[in-house]
Amino acid sequence: MNVEQAYHGLGVVAMAVLMVLAILCLVRCIRGPRVSDRVLAVNMVGTLTIIMVGVMVVMLGEGYLADVALVYAMISFLAVVVLCKVYTGIYRERRHEEERLRAQERGEETDK
Repeated sequence: MNVEQAYHGLGVVAMAVLMVLAILCLVRCIRGPRVSDRVLAVNMVGTLTIIMVGVMVVMLGEGYLADVALVYAMISFLAVVVLCKVYTGIYRERRHEEERLRAQERGEETDK
């Protein structure tokens, strides 16, 4: 067994492990239980995808795949930023609504 075959076998094992980890992250993304868990799982899937593309660069020796990984990293980062922004907006809206309802309840209690 030569060195190239050993590296190829190592690359296949690394890809298999990364795929299992990505599937586990997808399960966490679906099951939750909180929105922050889901956002973190989406970020982790993006990171694992970038690592998989990096392993493919080494296995196939194709340099253009490194550019694909960099573009995917930028898109993944922007997606997580947008998800966090949306989640923060929803959280603030809910909190504002709860405070408004509490103020109405206090106002009603003082009228009684």
